Amino acid sequence: MSDIIFTSSATAKNGRDGHVKSNDGLIDLDLVNPAKGNSDKKGSNPEQLFAAGYAACYDGALNSVASMQKKKIDSETTADVSFMKDAENGGYKIGVTLNIKIEGVNPEEAKELADAAHQACPYSKATRGNIDVKLNPQAV
Repeated sequence: MSDIIFTSSATAKNGRDGHVKSNDGLIDLDLVNPAKGNSDKKGSNPEQLFAAGYAACYDGALNSVASMQKKKIDSETTADVSFMKDAENGGYKIGVTLNIKIEGVNPEEAKELADAAHQACPYSKATRGNIDVKLNPQAV
């Protein structure tokens, strides 16, 4: 491994119908499997947690890239993480659409920043070639 800067830790118990808790207790959630039609139960799911992490990581990378290019922006990234059937093996997979709103640039610059952030973001690097990720940048 490279030089570790920090490590975060969370533990899941009983999978998609269980509970997840971070080592510091900030995340302490029941898990509910929406694919089972559990709409009456309250809880999160792995895709929602992944969406939160990816959105935060990507938006951080976007702001870092913009700063390096001396562009002052205001941004908001929403990660839509979909749980899907995998036609290749009959199992399941996820896909992501990143909806990126960037204030302070024109549409061409928004696309260029979005693409550059996708190259720099650690979540994008970790998933590259493993899941489909669609970028949907908008200059606002």
